[in-house]
Order: sequence, then structure tokens, then C-alpha cells
Amino acid sequence: MSVTTLDPRGVRFTAAMTSAILALGLITTSWRVMAAQMVLFGLCTFIGMQLNPWGALYRTTVQPKLAPVAPEEREDPAPVRFSQGVGFVFTLVATIGYAAGLTTLGIAANALALVAALLNAVFGYCLGCQMYLVLRRFAPAGVPN
Repeated sequence: MSVTTLDPRGVRFTAAMTSAILALGLITTSWRVMAAQMVLFGLCTFIGMQLNPWGALYRTTVQPKLAPVAPEEREDPAPVRFSQGVGFVFTLVATIGYAAGLTTLGIAANALALVAALLNAVFGYCLGCQMYLVLRRFAPAGVPN
């Protein structure tokens, strides 16, 4: 099953749930919490957005209660998937930091991921998506998304 476009409200819902997990990781400095979030980011990045459990929760419980999103308001999944990859890298670093006793490294990576997730959840501003768009400008012509 491939995702052709995304409901932007679902993306923000997912960012809010991710923010909660990242905040828990920051409070507890638990490598296990970070590893769990890292797995979620990894599923979305390397296998597909349809495996995101928060997206599934949104589609089954929240979205049916909302008005449909106009087709032109839906989002391309490529930038969102890229941002999931960026989150994967930051949570990987946080997991390693916490597990290796490098708590400052874990906190720094965890906090940066949390800031990015909160920006998306609260303001709808996706840092990873913006990075994707900037990088696409430098890609050679003909390179697929």
C-alpha cells in the first residue's frame, strides 16, 4: 500500500504524538524510549508512511470526525518521509548517547528532535520538509523524489 498524498492534519497529529514521546525521553533520559521512537521513524522512512501507528490512529479515530481535506491542500509524502529520516538520525544519536552514558549527547539530540516535532505539531512548520525542499533545489535534473 503506497501513500499518494497526506492529510496535513494527520501530519500534525503525528508530530504531536511524537512530541509526547520525545518529551518523555527527555524527562527520563531513557534509551529505551528513544529506541522506540527511532523504530517508528525508521518504519516510516525505510518501509513506508502507511506503517506509522499515529497516522493509523488519526485515520481511524480523528479523521472520520473532520471535514474532508480538499485535494489541493493534501501534502506530498516525500518531504514528510525525509523529515522522518532526519528524526531517525537524531533519535539514533540520542539512543546511543543515553545507552552509552553520554547523557549530554542524548539530551542534545533528543531536545533538537523535540523542537522540530513541536514546531510541526504547534505551528505546522516542518523543519525536515524545508530541508528536503532546499536539498531538492541542488539535485541534478531528472533525479526522482
